[in-house]
Amino acid sequence: MNNSLTNTARLLGAGLRALLVLTLVTGVIYPLVITGIAQAAFHDKANGSEVKSDGKVVGSSLIGQSYDLPLKKGQQTPDAALQWFQGRPANGLGSNSVNTRYKLILSGATNLSADSKVLIQQVKDAKAAVVKDNSVPGYTVKPSDVPADAVTSSGSGLDPDISPAYAELQVHRVAEKNGLSVPQVQKLVDEHTDGRTLGFIGEPRVNVLELNIALKDLVAKK
Repeated sequence: MNNSLTNTARLLGAGLRALLVLTLVTGVIYPLVITGIAQAAFHDKANGSEVKSDGKVVGSSLIGQSYDLPLKKGQQTPDAALQWFQGRPANGLGSNSVNTRYKLILSGATNLSADSKVLIQQVKDAKAAVVKDNSVPGYTVKPSDVPADAVTSSGSGLDPDISPAYAELQVHRVAEKNGLSVPQVQKLVDEHTDGRTLGFIGEPRVNVLELNIALKDLVAKK
């Protein structure tokens, strides 16, 4: 009987020691080592690919933001703040009461089929809005000029980038709204256009947040 109790105590002691060692290794040492490596080798990515403006974090280069005017009385959907470059539609997303410039509660597409009457109408309405908003004196946008990413949301709904074609379509409107010349704004777009990753992966793209920060800085210098 005593031997049995002794063996049980030894097993319990060994199990407890194993638990403490594994907790220390996997719960403390390993996370600290991985965190240290990430901070040293991938500091920007490890911290969420933060984007700063005037020394403050204003977003992430991986998450799209909305550039809208405050809701007017009775409005369900805010009007776009047309002095800024606009990103892709963000259909299907929820809202975040902490920071309303983001929509982080839900992420996803509309899940509407290609022949959905609702989706078709959304695309038609979005195209009409893009044509109307971006047609300014001396520059008229035709429906055939509107690229697909201007009227459809991405699979996640959080796409931070737009195509160079959509960015260039907005140049005249942004220039007019901010009292800038078209060449000035076009230069910003050119400077913020990234090519295919490794030269062959994906498509050329423009990060909207980074472009709008550059635009804000340019307007401040007027």
